[in-house]
Amino acid sequence: MRDTIIFREAIPGDAQNVLKHLQRIASETGFMTMGAEGPSKTIEAEYKEIEAILESDKTFLLVALDKEEIIGMAEIHGKDQPKLNHIGDISISIAQEYWGLRLGTTMMEKLIEWAKGPSSNLKRLELTVQARNERARRLYEKMGFELEAIMPRGVKDNGVYLDVCLMSMMIGEI
Repeated sequence: MRDTIIFREAIPGDAQNVLKHLQRIASETGFMTMGAEGPSKTIEAEYKEIEAILESDKTFLLVALDKEEIIGMAEIHGKDQPKLNHIGDISISIAQEYWGLRLGTTMMEKLIEWAKGPSSNLKRLELTVQARNERARRLYEKMGFELEAIMPRGVKDNGVYLDVCLMSMMIGEI
C-alpha cells in the first residue's frame, strides 16, 4: 500500500477531495478540533482557499494520495499580522487506516523542508496536540519540536475537557 502513495502540493482541483478527507477524519478519532459535524466549507470556498495558498509565501498545503483519494494532509499556515508573520501553524491529518506507515514523518519532513526553503520567511513553527495523542507527540518530538506549555481544558470532546500541548520549533537564522 505504501508504495502507491504520492505526496504533492494541493491544487484547487483537490477541493472536493480535501473536504471529503476532512469529513472522514473528523469522525474517526477524537483527536481533531473538528467533530463529526465536519468542515463547514463549500467546495467553492475550499477551491478559493487552495488558490490563495498557492499564491502565498507563508502557507503550504501538502496532500498524500493513495491513487486519487486524499488520505493525508499537512499544512503550514502563516500569520498575516506583521508582528507575527514569522510564525507558521502546523496541522497534520491522516486517515486512520493509514496510521503506522510513517506518513506523518514524511509529511512533517516535507513541511519543515518547505519552511526552511528560500520562499519562506518563517522562523518559528508551532502546533497544538492533545496531550493524550501520544503517537503524534512522539512524532513531533522526534522531528525536533519542544513542549512549551500544557493548556488545561484546551479542548472539549464528548463533554470531557482535555489538556492540549503547545509545541514549537525554531528554524533559520535570526
